[in-house]
Amino acid sequence: MKSVLEAIGNTPLVSLERLVKHWNLDGRILAKLDHLNPTASKKDRIALGMIRDAERKGILKPGQNVIEETSGNTGNSLALVCAVLGYPFTAVMSRGNSVERVRISRALGAKVVLVDQSPNSKPGAVSAADLDLVIKETERLTKELGAFCTGQFENPSNAIAQEITADEMWEQSGGSIDAIADFVGTGGGFAGIAASIRRHNPNARCYLVEPEDVPYYSGKKATEGAKHKIQGGGYAREVPFLDRSLITDCVGVSDQEATDCARLLSSIEGIFAGFSSGAHVAAAKKLLEGREKGKTVAIVICDSGLKYLSTDLYP
Repeated sequence: MKSVLEAIGNTPLVSLERLVKHWNLDGRILAKLDHLNPTASKKDRIALGMIRDAERKGILKPGQNVIEETSGNTGNSLALVCAVLGYPFTAVMSRGNSVERVRISRALGAKVVLVDQSPNSKPGAVSAADLDLVIKETERLTKELGAFCTGQFENPSNAIAQEITADEMWEQSGGSIDAIADFVGTGGGFAGIAASIRRHNPNARCYLVEPEDVPYYSGKKATEGAKHKIQGGGYAREVPFLDRSLITDCVGVSDQEATDCARLLSSIEGIFAGFSSGAHVAAAKKLLEGREKGKTVAIVICDSGLKYLSTDLYP
């Protein structure tokens, strides 16, 4: 390979047979190991896609500053891509996100701007109000630096990159995927994977995973003062990519379920992952216990547990 960028994608698909047996489930869970990308997250795909698309369109100039609001993983990924391609990069993050992701971005040569959380927030639980503060600071710095903002929440390259993820999953599974479950972050992951899987299998069911206490898309009432630990999403707000017509149903996952499943994923399957991956496993378990009994549910392992050692996920 000419650079590490060529190592992005084509990650393995693994059957979680040990967990299925541990829970005595009827069916299969297939896990796409995107935590094996170079910065240990699925966001490497969208970072490369957004930068290459901007280059092709001429909206990103050689040596221009690049900026993004991020919970950390997209920042890590853009830091790597920009380091290799020669663009100065600034990641704007809430102080509520894990410190590992701050340090990774800095190690990869990025500047990291940390934004204080809103008064009612707590570390490790980034709220919609916290995200609004990060977006506001990103908009200010974009103008100040004359930067290109990749805009992961609105950039179509986000969803397109993750359609490729699903194309890989379909081929690796031998065309045997009945359903997918994906956590709501930017919405690009769900939109891209659902659109691709539906092209391959028009009858596939596509489940949106949400924090149990913040059931925005399910239409249920959120718990008053609700906060959750699943970093990178569940902000209780509309995200532009989410075509509601793609959503078969929503699956709520609690912090404890996401935590327990991440720990079991590590100790039983040897797959060391973060909160959102635990939420995916928990959602797949619920589906195989219910309406998808006997079927094959595919999920993505979003990022590595190494990014959460400062949290209570792995005490």
